[in-house]
Amino acid sequence: MSRPIQLFALHSAYGLMTAVAAIDAGLLGGEDDDIERILVPMNTAAVPETAPDLGSVPRLASLRARFDRIEALNPLLDPLHPTAWRPDDHDLPILERLLRRAWGLGDARLELFVQSPQVAPARTLMTLFSQAQLNVIGDGLMTYSPIRSALPRQVTERVARVVHPDVVPGVAPLVFVETGAIRVPVSAADLGRVLREAGRAQPDAALDTLVTPGVRTALVLGQYLSALGLMSADDETALQMRMIDRAADGGAQRVVFKPHPSAPPALSDALAQRASARGLDLATYAGDQPGEYVAHHLGAAAVIAGFSTALPTVRAVFGIPVHAVGADTVLARLTPYENSNRVPAVIVDALERRVAADELQGVVNAVGYAMQPDIAAHLRPSAIAALAAMTAADRERYVPPHRLRALDLPGAPAPTRWQRTGDQAGGVGRWEELRLTMEGAKRRARRVWKAASGR
Repeated sequence: MSRPIQLFALHSAYGLMTAVAAIDAGLLGGEDDDIERILVPMNTAAVPETAPDLGSVPRLASLRARFDRIEALNPLLDPLHPTAWRPDDHDLPILERLLRRAWGLGDARLELFVQSPQVAPARTLMTLFSQAQLNVIGDGLMTYSPIRSALPRQVTERVARVVHPDVVPGVAPLVFVETGAIRVPVSAADLGRVLREAGRAQPDAALDTLVTPGVRTALVLGQYLSALGLMSADDETALQMRMIDRAADGGAQRVVFKPHPSAPPALSDALAQRASARGLDLATYAGDQPGEYVAHHLGAAAVIAGFSTALPTVRAVFGIPVHAVGADTVLARLTPYENSNRVPAVIVDALERRVAADELQGVVNAVGYAMQPDIAAHLRPSAIAALAAMTAADRERYVPPHRLRALDLPGAPAPTRWQRTGDQAGGVGRWEELRLTMEGAKRRARRVWKAASGR
C-alpha cells in the first residue's frame, strides 16, 4: 500500500497559513512521518476568474512549497462552480475512483483537511472520500460557531480534529465539539511566523511608502458589510466615519485605510474628507497583503474594524491594540438569528468590552446553543449558567428576548396573554388542544349522521 496522504482542500490564504503553521509546528505529524501532503486549492469566489487564486498567488509560493504537490480542483469541475458541486449520492463511488486516478492517490489511506465543512465543495469531498479521516482547518472566527446544518453520521463520526489559530486565548471553537473532535490550537507565535513569511515574500512598494516612523498611525479595515445585506451603503459609510473618529480620539496622527476589494471608490473619498475634518492625514492601501501583516509592517498604534477576524489575530500575534466599531449594530441586524456571522461579531464585541476569557467562553456557548439548540444541545447547561450570570442588558445584547423564551432560558420575559393561550398543556399546546377537540367533535357528528341516515 502507498504511504498515507494528507489532502488539504483549502480556499483562503488564512486557511493556508493556518495549515502551514500547524505543519511547521509538527501538529499534523512530524518530519520523520512518511506522509505525502497534497494541496488542493479551490477558488470559491463568486466570479473565480476575477479573484486571486490560492494556487497561483506569488506571495504564497513559499507556503505552497510545504506540500509535495498541488492538484487544483477548479480545472476538474470547470465550467461548474465549486460551490455548486453537489453530485447525487449514487455517483459518489464513481467520483472517488476518478479523483483517486486524476490526483494519483492510488489506494493510499487518506486524511482530508477542509474549510467550511457545511457547504460544497468541502462537504462534497468529505462525503465522497467515504473512508478518509476528516479534519477541519479553522476558517477564521466562524470556527467558533457550531456547524449550521446537521451532517450525516457517516461524516460526523469521521471528524477527528479541528485545527485553528489560537487567537482568542482561553476560548475553544464549537464546530464539531458535539462529535468529540479534538481541538488542535495553532499558537499565535507559530501563525505569526507564517504571516511574516508570506508578507515578506515579495517587495510591496505601495505598502513601503506608507511607513512613516515617528507618526502615530491607525489602520482602519473595511469589510463591505452592505454587500452582506447587514446595512445600507450610506450606513456603512457612516460606520467607517465612526472608525476615523475612533482613531482621532485615540491620538492617531494619521490613518491608513485598507478597503474591501469590492468596496466602491467613493467610500475612500468620504473617509478622506472625514479624516481631514478631524485633522488627520489619510492614505489608502489597496494591495494584496493581509490586514494583519499591513498592521505589523506599518507599526500601527491601533487597528480598527467592524468584526473582522483580523482584530483578534493582530492582537494575539503582534500585540497591537484593536478596536471594534459597530459590532453591536451588526448583532442587532443579523438575520436569521442562526446567521454564521453572529459568533464572530459576538467575540469581537466582547473583546472590545474587555470580557474575560472564561466569561467569554460562556457567552460563546450561550449564543452557540441559542443558534443551534438541536446540534449544540450539549451546551444547554453552560448556556443556562452563562445567561443567568449576565445582566439583563447583556442578555438582550447577545440573545434576544423571543429566543430566550422559545428555548426557556434565564431572563426570558413573562408570556403575554396570547402566548399563555398557546403554551404547552400536558405536552400539547392549547391551540392544538382546541383544534384536536374540534376535530373530534366533527368526527362524532359524522358518525351520528351516518347512523341516523342508515349509511
